[in-house]
Amino acid sequence: MPISHHYADINGVSLHYVEAACHNPQDSTQTLIFLHGFPEYWGTWQAQIDHFRAHYRVIVPDLMGYNLSDKPQSQEAYSVPNLIALYAQFVAKISPDAPVNLIAHDWGGAIAWPLAAFHPQLFNKLVILNAAHPSTFTREMATNPQQRQKSAYIHQLVAENGVEFVQHNDFAMLKDMLFSGMHNTQFTERQKAEYMRAWKQPGAVNGMLQYYRAMPQLPPEAQADITTEYALKIPNIRIATPTLVLWGEQDEAFVTGILDGIEQYVPDCRIQRFSDATHWLHHEKPEEVNASIARFLVE
Repeated sequence: MPISHHYADINGVSLHYVEAACHNPQDSTQTLIFLHGFPEYWGTWQAQIDHFRAHYRVIVPDLMGYNLSDKPQSQEAYSVPNLIALYAQFVAKISPDAPVNLIAHDWGGAIAWPLAAFHPQLFNKLVILNAAHPSTFTREMATNPQQRQKSAYIHQLVAENGVEFVQHNDFAMLKDMLFSGMHNTQFTERQKAEYMRAWKQPGAVNGMLQYYRAMPQLPPEAQADITTEYALKIPNIRIATPTLVLWGEQDEAFVTGILDGIEQYVPDCRIQRFSDATHWLHHEKPEEVNASIARFLVE
């Protein structure tokens, strides 16, 4: 049975999502929701859709601002409180009678952490792939010059010419980040064309960048400030939901120190590290990622 495409209206915001119904409905009534990150779209999870649809109902949205979902012009729409409210309502609409399992990467994970913290009743389990916990990320940003260096690219994205920067030379920056930035992973020409189609949706680049513009705390802008102590307020985001963190240790965006002390905020947390994987873990090691998620879901 092929996947089906749907739209959910959440307070006037239309979120596009795909659904893969369980092949064997008698096996499980559980729902898995996958949230992608920058600069992707629902198709980033194809290997997971193909694997988990055999025993689960699988839901994969385009994040607001991306691909076929609505792209509000207001930066405030992309603030963390608004994102939490939006996706809490989306989850409740998708599964009104039972909690779901949430799997998220990158910006999807940045949403998933506080979403699970403030709406625990919506979730059975949480799986995070290379998305920093807000509290440990802020701590590292404040104290770790290497993290500030890794995050300096954000200023190119939030600059006035950010859209032009991303679109320059037929999306060269995104192609380099995604298609060239992975270990031992080759995208087919069809896959590349699907990403290009998503990036070229009217307003999509601006929508993707709105997440960065709305960040409550940005890294220091001046190069000279990167090595100095940086004053940031560390949020207290505590999560009771059982959580699995899958982490590619060669991540270009995050230092591995972000994982240190995470148990202070997520007591029921287990971490699986992949020493030879990058930020794009789900592309580079789909079988291992799928196996780890599958084990965690039935524990």
